[in-house]
Amino acid sequence: HVQLVESGGGSVQAGGSLKLSCTYSGYTSFIDCMGWFRQAPGKGPEGVAAIDSDGASIYLDSMKGRFIISRDNAKTILYLEMNSLKPEDTAMYYCAVETGRIRPDGWLLESTYRNWGQGTQVTVS
Repeated sequence: HVQLVESGGGSVQAGGSLKLSCTYSGYTSFIDCMGWFRQAPGKGPEGVAAIDSDGASIYLDSMKGRFIISRDNAKTILYLEMNSLKPEDTAMYYCAVETGRIRPDGWLLESTYRNWGQGTQVTVS
């Protein structure tokens, strides 16, 4: 089992930036894929970005060029740098991890992940 704790959310004006962190602990030796998801009020969860243990990453199309996902395996922290934020980016953001090798076509699917954090709220006005 892996424990995940997100931080770094907050309120920001449109055009601003935030950097989310997700500290993971526990059974971390075999973590491969790590992702960020978000859920806005009244909407379903949405995969934002994901990164594997080799550093390969993918993004939801609307995030490309604005968001950057990275991971520090030594510090066991996953990051999501969010730039040029828009009001439609307002949501609860969650990190998720999975062990074992995951095919890239599953990296942004909620059903891929069994380990989730509690979320951090991002509000853009």
